[in-house]
Amino acid sequence: MLIAALPASVDEAKLPSLLCLETPAAMLDYPALAALAAVVREGSFERAARALHVTPSAVSQRIRLLEERIGCALVVRDQPCRATETGRRLCQHVDRVSLLEHALQETLPALAPQGAARVALPVAVNADSLATWFAPPMAAFAAEAPVLMQVAVDDQDHTGDWLRSGAVLAAVTAVARPATGCNSRPLGAMRYRAVASPAFVARHFAGGVGAGSLARAPSLVFNQKDELQARWARRQCHRAVELPRHMLPSAHAFVAAALAGMGWGLNPQALIAAHLADGTLVELVPDTPLDVPLHWQQARAASALLDGLARRVQAAARDALLPP
Repeated sequence: MLIAALPASVDEAKLPSLLCLETPAAMLDYPALAALAAVVREGSFERAARALHVTPSAVSQRIRLLEERIGCALVVRDQPCRATETGRRLCQHVDRVSLLEHALQETLPALAPQGAARVALPVAVNADSLATWFAPPMAAFAAEAPVLMQVAVDDQDHTGDWLRSGAVLAAVTAVARPATGCNSRPLGAMRYRAVASPAFVARHFAGGVGAGSLARAPSLVFNQKDELQARWARRQCHRAVELPRHMLPSAHAFVAAALAGMGWGLNPQALIAAHLADGTLVELVPDTPLDVPLHWQQARAASALLDGLARRVQAAARDALLPP
């Protein structure tokens, strides 16, 4: 492969056009890009070096030279290491090139190296989908395809941010409008119910569910971005309510906390159906579900691997979610 250096200082706004140039002077240093992607994926220079079978100093030197050529920092040297905005865009470029190389090797097997490595496939998904319907199709796909899944978990309203930043190539998101350079397909709606333990309801909502009682009773949220509880409360009270919140970034811990009487929260119906049936959890207001439409967004770059994952995800969504 012909490797040529980029200019010593590059305006970040011009980076996308530089990546698309076909002249030798603009070709990227792919060993250095591989080192960058490995550091971000593994979280440290030492683990990246082991994955690439080189020394940590070699990884450090490659990234330092790449940063000098690009003209800005690409890695935040922290615990764990993480990419800067420009670094994420370069990592996305590496991911897309890996997918394209795999597609080419499928059609031209002579180009495939002996013992070819699996392709990293970064996706973002909300925790509730991962805990209910998303993991089985992902696992079945990974068992058959030469991939290493890299799953980022976030609130469904924010998984699309990972796609727009270039950190992932596909996402399950509540946002229908496709990110730039991506396609968007409806998956269906996930049904949530506002529930708590019978003892919690008796203690905090004996006089009914209203703005006053909701403002006093502890609620459960996934993280600072989680607006489901506030959205449900606004629907019931016809105005915004400031909710006291416990933060629990785990779908299963959410259910366990509700069962233990720690607070009330919106849980996926599929995850709590048995508890609703046996009465260990009850709805705060009967028959007031909140349905959240979900969409599958993925980069438009043609890739049989990415399309294969999309087909499995869409098939599983048809069985698990309410119709779009």
